[in-house]
Order: sequence, then structure tokens, then C-alpha cells
Amino acid sequence: MRLAILSDVHANLEALNAVLLDISRRDVDALLCLGDVVGYGPDPGPCVDLVAQHCETTLLGNHDAAVALGDDIALLPRDGQTAVHLHAELLTPAQKAWLAGLPLVAERHGVTLAHAGPTAPETWPRLDSFGAVQAQFDGFTTDICFVGHSHQPAVVSNELGVTRVRPGHRYLINVGSVGQPRDHDPRAAYGVFDTETTAYELVRVYYDHALTQQRIRERKLPESLGTRLAKGE
Repeated sequence: MRLAILSDVHANLEALNAVLLDISRRDVDALLCLGDVVGYGPDPGPCVDLVAQHCETTLLGNHDAAVALGDDIALLPRDGQTAVHLHAELLTPAQKAWLAGLPLVAERHGVTLAHAGPTAPETWPRLDSFGAVQAQFDGFTTDICFVGHSHQPAVVSNELGVTRVRPGHRYLINVGSVGQPRDHDPRAAYGVFDTETTAYELVRVYYDHALTQQRIRERKLPESLGTRLAKGE
């Protein structure tokens, strides 16, 4: 199967629509979402509805948990807290209930899915060191685990010197962010994985971030949330 893996939409409807259009032009069998459908951006409701409609499996992200369950709001950046409170008002009870019922980790089509990491997923681990990344390999038994959360695409093997995805090795793959990239590339990011050949492609998609910035202003969200979109940071 060919899988499209999305993460960290963050209520950016323009970016999500661009990614879904790009996926529709590819030979993809299933869409999977690693969480954080909401948070930061201006359009949480439409993004929840689109992800629920198109994605076979969606995970709970930390911003989803903050909006739907009130979990760990104080741990978020100040601008993230502002967005969480707004999104909790904008979403319908049904949309919040859908978010609240999402799993932390899932195994689908022979791969593992987690928002931040499969080891202690409820702690939303930051994989910012070699040791932190390697500890995550204890949390899954498949060859491949896809994650998001950091908004920075990466492919990491459990073996030194292995630099590309190929059979016989194990990998933790970060697919980047649809709605708020932070690798200094403002284009939306998602991954495509072939379960038979193990071929993996990081896909980048242009979208009109100026429209999202305008919507952020209309929602009276912090200006910084729009400024960073143009810089990919």
C-alpha cells in the first residue's frame, strides 16, 4: 500500500486543502494523520471535519488534547494557549468529542503511528537528542514508526551509518508539519510511504500563506502566528 502521512495541521485550512489536493493527484491508498489537527491556526472546525472525512486513522496530539480535554494548557507557548482557548470556543461539542476520542498510538498497515513518540506518548516527548530518539525504538515493534510534533522532517535509523529507508532496518520518520513548518521551508510538508518497497518521500506543497495570515488577523490571534508561516519557523 501507498500511505500518505500528515501531521500538525494546526487549523491551517489553506495548507490542508493544498495538501489534500496534492494527495488526490497521487496513487495513494490511505491517509493517516498523526495529530494536532487544531492549535495555533485560524480554522479549527473545517480542519477537524476534513481530517475526519479523509483520514483513515487520526491520532491525538497535545494541542488536540488541550482543546478537547483541557490537558496541559499551561505547558504550551503563550500564543498556543491563546489559540487553544479560542478553538475550544469555536469547535462544536461533536468536534471536541471526536478529538477527545482519538488514540495516542496506533499500528496500521505494518507501521506504527505516534504524535510525538511511541515511548510514553502521553508525555509528548521532545526528540531533541540522540538518546531521546534512540529511546523511542523501544516503544514500537514494527520496522517503521512515523511521528510529528517537532514540525521538522527527519529520517533516523536505529543503526549508525544508515541514511536512507531500506528493508532490514528500523526507522523513526518525522513527516514534518502541514500547517506550521519549522525547518525554514514555509511549504506544507507530508510523507508518502510504500509498504511494499519501503520507499519514502517527503513531499512539499506550496500554499498561499498570506490567506492564512489574513485569517489569523481576522480571528485576532497573535500576529506572531502569522509571521512565522512566511519564514517556516
